[in-house]
Amino acid sequence: MFPQRLDAPQAYAIAQALMHGFSQHYRMFSAESARAKHRFETMDWLGQQRAQRERIEFYDLHVRECMRRLEKEFAASRQPMNVWQQVKLHYIGLMVDHLQPELAETFFNSVTTKILHRTHFHNDFIFVRAAVSTEYLENHAPGAVPIYRGYYPASREQLPASLTQMVAQLALQCPFEDLTRDVARLTERVRGRLQGLTLRPNFQLQVLSSLFFRNKGAYLVGKIITGYTELAFAVPIIHSAQGKLVLHAALFGEDDLHGLFSFARAYFMVHMEVPSAYVRFLHSLMPRKPCAEIYNALGLAKQGKTLFYRDFLHHLRHSSDQLRIAPGIKGLVMLVFDLPSFPYVFKLIKDRIASSKDITRAQVEGKYRLVKRHDRGGRMADTMEYSLVALPRSRFSDELLAELQAQAPEQIEISDRDGDGQEEVIIRHLYIERRLVPLNLFLQECLAEAETKPERCAAMERAVIEYGNAIKELVATNIFPGDMLWKNFGVTRGGKVVFYDYDEIEYLTECNFRAVPAPRDDADEMSGEIWYSVGPKDVFPETFGPFLLGHPAVREVFMRHHADLLEPAFWQQHQVSIRAGQMPDVFPYESSRFLDENEQWPAMFSVRSVPCPA
Repeated sequence: MFPQRLDAPQAYAIAQALMHGFSQHYRMFSAESARAKHRFETMDWLGQQRAQRERIEFYDLHVRECMRRLEKEFAASRQPMNVWQQVKLHYIGLMVDHLQPELAETFFNSVTTKILHRTHFHNDFIFVRAAVSTEYLENHAPGAVPIYRGYYPASREQLPASLTQMVAQLALQCPFEDLTRDVARLTERVRGRLQGLTLRPNFQLQVLSSLFFRNKGAYLVGKIITGYTELAFAVPIIHSAQGKLVLHAALFGEDDLHGLFSFARAYFMVHMEVPSAYVRFLHSLMPRKPCAEIYNALGLAKQGKTLFYRDFLHHLRHSSDQLRIAPGIKGLVMLVFDLPSFPYVFKLIKDRIASSKDITRAQVEGKYRLVKRHDRGGRMADTMEYSLVALPRSRFSDELLAELQAQAPEQIEISDRDGDGQEEVIIRHLYIERRLVPLNLFLQECLAEAETKPERCAAMERAVIEYGNAIKELVATNIFPGDMLWKNFGVTRGGKVVFYDYDEIEYLTECNFRAVPAPRDDADEMSGEIWYSVGPKDVFPETFGPFLLGHPAVREVFMRHHADLLEPAFWQQHQVSIRAGQMPDVFPYESSRFLDENEQWPAMFSVRSVPCPA
């Protein structure tokens, strides 16, 4: 219900204060993103990672600052609802011609739901749907940088000149090792992808104006258009061992871009005046990727959460299946459920954590915060965190509801708050992740069908190799997964193995990797009990085998590719490298995409170790 008149004098001032709070937030977010270019140019890798972590904290910090101002100047929590209705209408007026209206709406929701102490989903005064369209939104101010630039080679022969111009307009303030060589290699790859296509009059390259920065790489992102054909592409730019820039690889097509923008990787830093325009462009390159995940990848996680929940509520209205306990082995710490028709899982911390797990709720929440801030290296699933989530009681299976009431009674409430006879289950704290196929189930299916379907044997081998690669790439980012059982890893649609159980993760450098001491006598050797002392951070890699390698076929593949994971020296060597300040390259693409076909990196995973500059 909207007010008939805008007669509350304080309503416009409150709306202005809210908009000022958002504008201050986005200025800081944008400035930090823009500084990523300088950090890349100066090879300030540790600074880049630190900025990526700190930027994640900006949003909640500025929401709290805005709340304090509203309470101090306007006694906001004591304003009547009629005033808040008028605040929303004034705020809509302030968003006309705004360059980030969708983000401003989400900021408004974040502040008002906390001030009014209402859940995100039952507040009549928030933006449940977008009030301002972002279609064709651009900055038309004089001197504004365009969203993307177009390049128009008249023929395949003119491609090198257009590609050179494309790189030059990035205005990177450090020299290339050999740009002519790199452009020639890139031209060859582009021509290869255009082979068989007729170049139509609209033949062009469209490239987003800002580079995408993450860790030690910068990524140029765009698409090639000819006729009705559009081909997504990205060009990673890195520093060589000599500190000069090189065009490192050529990525083409939606699958390559999905790997680059994976939900298992750290967020990009991109300077964007109009985020919705970047999201729209990227969605044209990856139409299967939800816009919510694209906002997440750009570091705008709160907007990603807003869009995700709108998508989820829409899906609930147009589906009829029930929420159920997720397939797989039940966890000792987390209770996991899903909706079969929806590609995500819902996780909450149990009130009664198994006694074999020496961990508290606060510690588990801390592990999830660690993952959110840390470089996930393409191997840890991103999570969205929600509070006070209200879902229809009718969509819960009886088995799931009984499990919730038994394992997490303090986390749920069943209520008919609207008095319409439609009960809701309100969950106090919830994590949501992309649904993956649990690796243990994937391997079981492969092994069960291996005799009759040879391709399943090959799939099993790939999964075991990927499992080892996942652990090694986590190690490269200073993460020890802790519980390395197959059930804690999942297989993505593209066959990549990703870790998703975080209650036992530790920084690699905080662990003590030891060899199992030799038994002192025959009694020790025959005993079923350990005969040596074990500290809280001690890890014995030799003991992983009995838990992981019970099946002979799995063991054979694992030992052929990843036997070093069972040796303390592997873990200790990486600890030494990390403590020495070395930061390896973990590339979000295969070596087959490298422009230098003779470039050699370890076959086990695309990681090389390069010392950080002093």
